[in-house]
Amino acid sequence: MPSQSKDVGGVAGRYASALYELADSTADSAAESAKVLDAVAGDLRTLGSMLETSDDFARLVSSPVLTRGEQVAAVTAVADKAGFCSLTVKFVGLLAQNRRLGALGSIVAAFLSLLAVRRGEVTAEVTSAQAMKRKHLDALTKALTESLGAKVALETRVDPALMGGMVVRVGSKMIDWSLATKLQKLRLAMKGIG
Repeated sequence: MPSQSKDVGGVAGRYASALYELADSTADSAAESAKVLDAVAGDLRTLGSMLETSDDFARLVSSPVLTRGEQVAAVTAVADKAGFCSLTVKFVGLLAQNRRLGALGSIVAAFLSLLAVRRGEVTAEVTSAQAMKRKHLDALTKALTESLGAKVALETRVDPALMGGMVVRVGSKMIDWSLATKLQKLRLAMKGIG
């Protein structure tokens, strides 16, 4: 099985491990535990997406001007409004209280990596020019599962700069089927002709 590429050490790793253990231990059965872990993972994916797409949220998370209380109130209000589970809301409030919101992106990546490892999954990061349809994501998941011989968890991102196609990263391996890369290669080849 390919190794996971994200480091789960340092501050992000400690917070991610603590959240994982808390989410795993709050339920009475394995099925309930899986539901809580899935809910927290979904919330964290949303937070990661918000960090990438919302300049206002990114400023809120990294603002040195806001007091702890203001950051706690703001970030928990955002989490409540997004409909996050109570554990995630409390967790982001704790991050704000401890002045660790700046590590939120790393914590999200570390938690998702830890969850994938504990479930025996391999994480594949898929960046596409447009949001992919469910049937295409399912086909990609099936192809990667067969190729890698392990369960695959997809993390999707949208980057319009790719113009078309996609880039898939699994561990240290990358497959670039983007139109932007193909055009760049064509430009370089054309320079060699002239």
